[in-house]
Amino acid sequence: QVQLQESGPGLVKPSQTLSLTCTVSGGSITTSYYYWSWIRQPPGKGLEWMGAIAYEGSDYYSPSLKSRTSISRDTSKNQFSLQLSSVTPEDTAVYYCARDPGTGYGMDYWGKGTLVTVSS
Repeated sequence: QVQLQESGPGLVKPSQTLSLTCTVSGGSITTSYYYWSWIRQPPGKGLEWMGAIAYEGSDYYSPSLKSRTSISRDTSKNQFSLQLSSVTPEDTAVYYCARDPGTGYGMDYWGKGTLVTVSS
């Protein structure tokens, strides 16, 4: 069974860069035709898809976050990472990594999520 685990700092200062890593076990991030996504949920709000990196390395971003977001991967460690620059308190959220099987029916495996608070 595929498992995903987010890791990274729980507190980031405004204007700094938020960096998170998702470690995947039970399956390879290079397996066709999966997409590995980052999704967040601010307190009291709905889920927001941020972006994804595909099995072959292509990356995709939400238009509203594209200018501040970068997703990369380390295939040797079976990990993919999120960087969100110039954060503000509005970026405070639970951040999830998830696998998208590309069927159009949403994510099939999720990490437990990690709370990142942006505060000075």
